[in-house]
Amino acid sequence: MPFESYTYKSRGEIEAKAKSLGLYLPFTDNTGILHTPHAGFENRLVFQPMEGCDGSTEGDIGDLSVRRYLRYAEGGVGLIWFEAVAITPEARANPRQPWLNEKTFDSFARLVDQIKKVGMAKNGFAPKIILQATHSGRYSKPEGVPAPIIAYNNPLFEKDNPIDPSRIITDGELRRLEDCFYQTAKLSEAAGFDGIDVKCCHRYLNSELMSAYNRPGEYGGSLENRSRLLRNGVAAANAATGKDFIKTTRLNLYDAFPYPFGFGTDLVEGSTKRDPSELFVVMEALHDLGVRLVNMSMGNPYVNPHVNRPYNLGGYTPAEHPLEGVARMIQGVSELSHRFPDMDFVASGLSYLRQYAIPAAAALVENGDAAFVGFGRGSFAYPDFPRELKEGTFDEKKVCIACSKCTELMRAGSVTGCVIRDSETYLPLYREFCMKK
Repeated sequence: MPFESYTYKSRGEIEAKAKSLGLYLPFTDNTGILHTPHAGFENRLVFQPMEGCDGSTEGDIGDLSVRRYLRYAEGGVGLIWFEAVAITPEARANPRQPWLNEKTFDSFARLVDQIKKVGMAKNGFAPKIILQATHSGRYSKPEGVPAPIIAYNNPLFEKDNPIDPSRIITDGELRRLEDCFYQTAKLSEAAGFDGIDVKCCHRYLNSELMSAYNRPGEYGGSLENRSRLLRNGVAAANAATGKDFIKTTRLNLYDAFPYPFGFGTDLVEGSTKRDPSELFVVMEALHDLGVRLVNMSMGNPYVNPHVNRPYNLGGYTPAEHPLEGVARMIQGVSELSHRFPDMDFVASGLSYLRQYAIPAAAALVENGDAAFVGFGRGSFAYPDFPRELKEGTFDEKKVCIACSKCTELMRAGSVTGCVIRDSETYLPLYREFCMKK
């Protein structure tokens, strides 16, 4: 079905469109289920790791970061999945990406303490906080200019401008990163975080390795090799922290690129057909490592952003209807939830549905398709929605409209947030960085 802009005036219109497209897109009126506790979390709502690009050049937490996370804490969400934090200085995606180390430790610890206190004072509970540990790989830009560190050369991305093969990370350097995950996990537990995410999504380094079918050595070729950094990163976090500290990952279930350049596809040359066979094997390995919570995503926000966050407005017009993207994510997470009943999965990608994302999220929990539902763009736009939904004051006029302006700000090199709903802070920046260009 060709792309269509969002014009829906009711939930019924969305349901009718989904039915006409043959899509599984459930809804329920039982939205109260989103506020039921589960597995030590106060509710089923997650604020996803949205990068604000607003830390210091040294890696400390910045003032806008504090503002954002305290708004999250007041908003009543059960789990704050903290934004991507670099495990080494060269791993940073921008000069203001947080980097947890002994020198920046105090700024992290102070913020975690503030989040817990504000959440308790406002809502009667402290949200859980999971730190996302990342290596940006081919998207590394620690000094503001591209400084890619790649798993392999990818002609789909590099086209007529291939990255110098000297930028391919060696097996020895990858082994060193396993110790970096150990150190980051140890520091994050000491800072008061409740868990660590060994990030493996959106084609950053760990995620790119998952599709390194033609890479030689210990980190390429077989699935065991391609998932080695992920598994060893989790094992390192296990060794560095206590048993009650959550070890998890945000993981791409499907890259949506043709084999051999995409994970989660049918292993046939040029195929983009989604095939979860390898994903299931990886999930079994994570289960054996004690992982019981996994945050699922897909696609590459730099190349095919409509895959992981279906939008109304963006940099290009996708070749599919946005509801197809929403349903694809739901289907992928549902498969995992029903195949691995003793693991909890976080669904995402629902913000396109605007206010109707709430009854859709509730349906996923009610039907056992997901244990938790994450909101990324939605958290930028409406950080108070979990509390206001519970209080019965949810305001449809505050929801994310999937306009992609937050992404535009990030790509333009600015700090980022919701230009529409938080306009006093971010509209002037949008005018400066985006409209003038």
